[in-house]
Amino acid sequence: QARLKESGGGSVQPGGSLRLSCAASGFSLDYYAVAWFRQAPGKEREGVATISATEAYTNYPASVKGRFTISRDNAKNTVYLQMDSLKPEDTAVYFCKADSLSYEYWGQGTQVTVSS
Repeated sequence: QARLKESGGGSVQPGGSLRLSCAASGFSLDYYAVAWFRQAPGKEREGVATISATEAYTNYPASVKGRFTISRDNAKNTVYLQMDSLKPEDTAVYFCKADSLSYEYWGQGTQVTVSS
């Protein structure tokens, strides 16, 4: 069964760092672009990072640019989101999505809480 599973969430103080992982099972991520999204209570889901299948392209919105870094290790069938200089407004459930244009998979999310 094809699925994505996020991990690495937790609670951290402002200015801290977390690294999220998005691990695929039942299919290969090699031909999939992967994106991270987040959703805070009462807010719409927001895209925070995208990486192309070839790693040639990454993209971030202004809200996280310079603080978040997306990367992938196809040998481990995993995509990562390194989050540095975290702020309270980064608090949300973080989801990953794999998209090949033919197929799309979503994970169930991992909670990130930034609070002093």
